[in-house]
Amino acid sequence: MSTIQKSIRLPAEAVKEIEALASGSGKDFSGIARDLLIEAVKMRRCPGVTFADGPTGRRAKIAGTGIDIWEFIATFKGLGENYDKLKKTYHWLSEQQIRSALTYYALYPEDIDKRITRNENLSEAKVIKRFPFLSKTAGKT
Repeated sequence: MSTIQKSIRLPAEAVKEIEALASGSGKDFSGIARDLLIEAVKMRRCPGVTFADGPTGRRAKIAGTGIDIWEFIATFKGLGENYDKLKKTYHWLSEQQIRSALTYYALYPEDIDKRITRNENLSEAKVIKRFPFLSKTAGKT
């Protein structure tokens, strides 16, 4: 993604919040501000989508649920992209929640496809290498 340098004026309170986020994350002010702005644009384009931190970084989620959009779309693909089957599978989601997730994927397929691919490429050996405490032999001598 190409970038363009711009200067903006922010309220002091916003600056303090961004600085606090930056100091807690190890990122610099510009990096945090950039990430927040990108998320804000995506949420404005896709009402009903939020972002949350997780073990693999920030992820797009269906608002009001704990469902990551990449998981939802992986299920959709597994159902042959059949909308009716998707609605039955996620029967507790509203029409708006389903459409928000599908719209997000239509607008940002590269974000979601990358997460799906990363998950599909996981193996037990890779997980154990990264998280040795999950090994069946962890703690045994």
